[in-house]
Amino acid sequence: MGNPLQDQLLKAGLVDKKQVNKAKLEKRKKRKKKKGKPGNTTPQVNRTRQEQLRKAKENREQNIKQNAQRQQAGAVAQVRQLVKDNRLDLKDGQEPYYFALGKKIKKVWVDKETANKLSAGRLAVVRLDEVFDVVPAKVAKQIQTRSPETVVLLHDPENTDPVS
Repeated sequence: MGNPLQDQLLKAGLVDKKQVNKAKLEKRKKRKKKKGKPGNTTPQVNRTRQEQLRKAKENREQNIKQNAQRQQAGAVAQVRQLVKDNRLDLKDGQEPYYFALGKKIKKVWVDKETANKLSAGRLAVVRLDEVFDVVPAKVAKQIQTRSPETVVLLHDPENTDPVS
């Protein structure tokens, strides 16, 4: 049978097989009934469950923050790489090119051809780590999608108004 006490009672003739089976059935029903009752929890169990839910919520929020930080760091790294790979060499610049940055007027030294391309919207001025660089407009648009504040000056070729 499985229960030594029941086996001994059967051998002694104090109970029959029907009574043993009936006792097993009742025991099983009681177990199922206790298991299925949602209100059968103690205050300690409720507190523990609430604490687990609170911790899970905090963990989810922390994961969301960390993912946002990783994405932002990745975007900054991509912007740095785009600027580094595509900036123009401005060592031969003899002519200042002036542009507005907030309420201040800034300048970069460029050659005549670069100044014309900046005015036409084929080149753009970007600021990375307080250094101004000139990059192609196509690259500036890619940078703008990742970090809009990095692009300082980008003229619209169809319109004479700069986008800043």
